[in-house]
Amino acid sequence: MNANSSNSLLVVPTGALKISEYPLTDVHRDNPILLSLVIPTYKERNNIENIVNILSRLLDEAVPGNYELIIVDDDSPDLTWELAQSLLPDYPQLRVMRRQEEWGLSSAVIRGWQVATGRILGVIDGDLQHPPELLIQLLQKIEQGADLALASRHVDGGGVSSWSVIRRFLSRGAQVLGLIILPGVLGRVTDPMSGYFMVRRSAIAGATMNPVGYKILLEVIGRGQVREIAEAGYIFRERTEGESKVTWKQYIEYIQHLIRLRVSTGRLGKISQKVNFPVGRFIRFGVVGFSGVFVDMAVLYLLSDPSTLALPLTRSKIISGEIAIFNNFLWNDAWTFADVSMQQKGWKQRIKRFLKFNVICWAGLVLNVFVLNIVFNLLIPNRYIANLIAIAVATIWNFWVNLKLSWRVTDVK
Repeated sequence: MNANSSNSLLVVPTGALKISEYPLTDVHRDNPILLSLVIPTYKERNNIENIVNILSRLLDEAVPGNYELIIVDDDSPDLTWELAQSLLPDYPQLRVMRRQEEWGLSSAVIRGWQVATGRILGVIDGDLQHPPELLIQLLQKIEQGADLALASRHVDGGGVSSWSVIRRFLSRGAQVLGLIILPGVLGRVTDPMSGYFMVRRSAIAGATMNPVGYKILLEVIGRGQVREIAEAGYIFRERTEGESKVTWKQYIEYIQHLIRLRVSTGRLGKISQKVNFPVGRFIRFGVVGFSGVFVDMAVLYLLSDPSTLALPLTRSKIISGEIAIFNNFLWNDAWTFADVSMQQKGWKQRIKRFLKFNVICWAGLVLNVFVLNIVFNLLIPNRYIANLIAIAVATIWNFWVNLKLSWRVTDVK
């Protein structure tokens, strides 16, 4: 077992979110076990012992000794990981990981799969809202030839127990939106929001995952080599212990995930791979820059327009540009380069990134002012059109240099 000898906790993998073709431990390379089931947790202390007990009894009967349960806990304040660790002597198939540098359900699942030793990889919630008894049915579908088997609320035998009208509307609305944005992925399953499924290791081996929020299934179907998909109906239960993790933030992350997958797996994604240029990241950078255009234009108008303060154009541009730079840094740090920012936590690191970003953008601002004056004085005597052209030129400069210096796309501690 790849564990820390002092506390029996699994070592947390680092680097890219990629599943290897073979288990990382040599002992299982030539004779891997059948099933590795990951249980991502956060503040599930009241549920964890119960679900480990239920899953162990089911799998001991169905595939005795040929499975493992991997709890991946995001450093729960209620010490879920500690309670799970105390169960290790009683459950020989149990393994526990405590993450302290990363957070999020999707990445927790992938980190768990990275240390898994099974030919089949699975995930189930730790709150007992997913019926454990369905595991055997999903496993049988994989053994019958499916690359992926998922539990669905929208096929025969499926449903929800007591959802409100609003929650039902949001769930269906999210599904319809997904079919519009990413029909090639969501059109293959009836319940793309499901977090209860199994997949063959070989179907996702080598694919670099880039999940947002909770919905790891989208990433598996979108980036893996998943041919045959099977589904089994289940009733989604209301939790009896702990608190729900569903918030408006999850719906926003879901939309972000759809857009990211659409960009990275579509034509732009193929172009990006061929020319080795991060097209998806550049598009996000461009969206942030577009928000900065409004900030820049608004401040430029307030400072330079003859009907307002009527300050000189160059001086007004410098001030409006600096305010737009600050706006853009906040959004880029939280979204465009969020994967890097999450690994460089703390105010010291953030201030360092901002200073680099500011210096680079000031150089871009000099370029911007130069282009603005050239266009305005020699080509197009309209300050706003000239400003848009100058912003476009500076955006390409800002993205490329910031990519290489401010947010380095490398493995960082």
